[in-house]
Amino acid sequence: MTEARGSDDRPGEPARYAPGTPCWVSLMVHGMAATQEFYAALFGWEFRPGPPRLGPGVRAVLDGRDVAGIGQLPPDRHLPVAWTPYFASDDAHRTAEAARRCGGTIGVGPLDAGEAGRLAIGSDPAGAVFGIWQGARHRGTAVPGVPGTPVWNELLTYETATVAKFYETVFGHEEGPAACAGLDHVTLSVEGRAVAGIHGVGRAVRRDRGPHWLTYFEVADTDDALRRLTGLGGHVLAPAEDGDRGRVATVTDPEGARFRLLQRP
Repeated sequence: MTEARGSDDRPGEPARYAPGTPCWVSLMVHGMAATQEFYAALFGWEFRPGPPRLGPGVRAVLDGRDVAGIGQLPPDRHLPVAWTPYFASDDAHRTAEAARRCGGTIGVGPLDAGEAGRLAIGSDPAGAVFGIWQGARHRGTAVPGVPGTPVWNELLTYETATVAKFYETVFGHEEGPAACAGLDHVTLSVEGRAVAGIHGVGRAVRRDRGPHWLTYFEVADTDDALRRLTGLGGHVLAPAEDGDRGRVATVTDPEGARFRLLQRP
């Protein structure tokens, strides 16, 4: 699990993400205050206001650097509460048009987020929601690879062949070797570096969710994080177990947003 980062970055500024790399994650919730309390206690996040043009929301920060976004759902919007990954783009409009041509849909944007950048939110042909981010002043997650930060994204879908071709065409991903032998699994790469995975699980896709992306957040100790999570009102969907990537558990926050905790070897 690596980040495809640019080499032309100025000291003191967040690294530029190569196009096609997951660069940000966001969550839309009903209870902003309770959600902030939960993630502050779980990951040590602090919060500051997000771009006003995107509506009520905050940016989660670690050591003063941006990690993720949390926004307020309108009271009349009854949508699944879920973490959404954003893929870096040099031109959000062009990427959104490519998504439409390849059988995806664009539900939001492309629109300006002030001086931060430009974004769009869409879904792939199987229905999984993803974001497109054309960074300007805000390039994305500014402190990756430490506890409390998103470290990997994996798509759970019906089958990989068609959906993988969509992401390869829209974002320029290369298809890498399967991470799990014997399973319907594809690794997406940028510039030769793995950036995300696609796992075909057939009918095991949850009916209430449909195909969806799962974000992995790094923790120093998965078992300790699980104890804190349950004490804060979260739920464990799959207990911690050791795998190729490290010790991982599937969980939800109190509003039902699914994610994974990962303690890397």
